[in-house]
Amino acid sequence: MAKRFSLKQWSGVSLLTASLIMIAGCTAPTANNPTESSTAPAAQTAPSNPQELKTVRVQLSFLKQSLDAPLIVAMNKGYFAEEGLNVVYERGFGNADTISKLGAGSFDLAFSDIYNAMEFNSKNPNDRIMAVASVHSRAPFSIIALKESGINSPKDLAGKKLGAPAGDGPRKLFPVFADQVGIDPNSVEWTTMEPKLRESFLLQKQVDAISGFATSALPGLLKGGKQMSDLNVFYYTDNGMDFYGNSILTRASFAEQNPEVVKGFVRAYLRGMQDVLRDPTAGLDAVMASDESKLMDRNAEKVRMEIALERMFITPEVEKLGLGAIDPKRLETTIDQTVEGFGLPSKPAVADIFTDQFLPPESERQLPPASERKPLS
Repeated sequence: MAKRFSLKQWSGVSLLTASLIMIAGCTAPTANNPTESSTAPAAQTAPSNPQELKTVRVQLSFLKQSLDAPLIVAMNKGYFAEEGLNVVYERGFGNADTISKLGAGSFDLAFSDIYNAMEFNSKNPNDRIMAVASVHSRAPFSIIALKESGINSPKDLAGKKLGAPAGDGPRKLFPVFADQVGIDPNSVEWTTMEPKLRESFLLQKQVDAISGFATSALPGLLKGGKQMSDLNVFYYTDNGMDFYGNSILTRASFAEQNPEVVKGFVRAYLRGMQDVLRDPTAGLDAVMASDESKLMDRNAEKVRMEIALERMFITPEVEKLGLGAIDPKRLETTIDQTVEGFGLPSKPAVADIFTDQFLPPESERQLPPASERKPLS
């Protein structure tokens, strides 16, 4: 387990700012907010006096997806209410944007990746962000190519045209990936586009390959008419870069002022995760039912869930350490790679970016036995 941190070390914010954060933590998104938001369903098991519930503002990493099933299930089953929490959430606009808004105090907790948080912290030491639970044991960072392009291994990327948004995490880390697979990172040409156009650029053969989260790119490519057999997916975690995926993040100042809130949120979320692992179909159905827009594509969300179940939620490390935990040595290695890939001015310690202080006891966050895990249908 990671070394516990001293809350005093995180207290770089003035008393006035901390007070404002506490006040903001009790303010829910307005009803006319154009971004997707949700309050805990009325069916939750709540204290007899609803005013006893503390509102907690949460931002997702992107649009609500099947990967958010643990959150939705925990809300539906009243797990947050049992902790005295009224969870409201809004969609995100990418990991970097989510972290920026979390650091600014717009939200109390968020789902995003540790590595973008490291970059944020290097630029904003007084608004430090930390991870309090690992959600995805492996990151879905990847390079995806059409097989017809002749790119059948990472080494075949040399001399090719790759596409991704400018702030894409896997793109930033590509020089490290290239070093791991034995090619010159300068041997590829990058094309920049908006995130929503990434898959179209590949389908239209304007680029030879794209970088990104497989959970985001693959559903769009399949919806565009491709089959998995048409694609080659090179995961960073299969090529010397064993990165963690998204975590539950919060500001150090918020955790210092609200330790029981953070503990309660993590405990309820991990209960929801256990339920999703027992019955992923029910988890997928819960997310689809929560979509007020009715624009979500169940087939695309099923693809995301399949990737998560196969590569992100259940790993040997999670079997050993339990949900939410990290291996400090593994994280330290990926911190080194992030410092190199992102060009950070200094290397943070593991305890600077992750703490296990808010995790439930290991006995309460074990993976459900394999015999209890239903297949996704």
